[in-house]
Amino acid sequence: MDHQTTPPLSDAELERYARHIVLPEIGGAGQQKLKRARVLVVGAGGLGAPALCYLAAAGIGTLGIVDDDTVSLSNLQRQVIHDTASVGEAKVDSAADTIAGINPHVVVERHRLRLTEANVRELVDGYDIVVDGSDNFGTRYLVADSCAAAGKPLVTGAVGRFDGSLTVLKPFDTDADGKPLPGYRDLFPEAPPPGLVPSCAEAGILGALPGVIGTLQAMEVIKLVTGVGEPLVGRLLLYDGLGARFDVMRYRRAEG
Repeated sequence: MDHQTTPPLSDAELERYARHIVLPEIGGAGQQKLKRARVLVVGAGGLGAPALCYLAAAGIGTLGIVDDDTVSLSNLQRQVIHDTASVGEAKVDSAADTIAGINPHVVVERHRLRLTEANVRELVDGYDIVVDGSDNFGTRYLVADSCAAAGKPLVTGAVGRFDGSLTVLKPFDTDADGKPLPGYRDLFPEAPPPGLVPSCAEAGILGALPGVIGTLQAMEVIKLVTGVGEPLVGRLLLYDGLGARFDVMRYRRAEG
């Protein structure tokens, strides 16, 4: 992620990120990595909203936002990057305004469009890491396949009514034994039939739930950028909101 030269942290930035910088695992060097990073977030909805807020607060230098939707009143129960005054506004614009209020040092690149096979690769190529907060399987497979082909780490998450999951995908890389790391299709070989998984509007969702998963997605991005800790590669984190339980399921590259 050293593809661009960044100026040293200003006095204001040193104060803003002081609680990061005093962490030996992050320090000034780690904060500079965050400042250099370019992260693309797919969807400024339930998952993207908290992820964007915390990535902006952490000092990610450039955030790209992909979303073609507008803010509706029913979004506000969980999509905390938007507010009542932004109803009817493009989500990319509402999110960018909130990010500017959180951290004016962050550059926001707005992509008001729907991802397609024709545009996804060009978008993915422009960033270091991708966060998938989309709400449909078509987009998830499209993003995962594109990130795998482009060699870009992907932090992907999903939520149900009271539960959620996330993992980190680097299928272009190998583990300590030289074995290829798993991809999205190793975890989910094919999408469920249309209509089998009800939408958020049909089934409902507890508002705080995507906040849990989206914030964990931001955490994984920060780990990937700074090199701290062990990202969720080859591990699927499962969260049961009603039971207040976290479980981890390991998965591997499919044989053959």
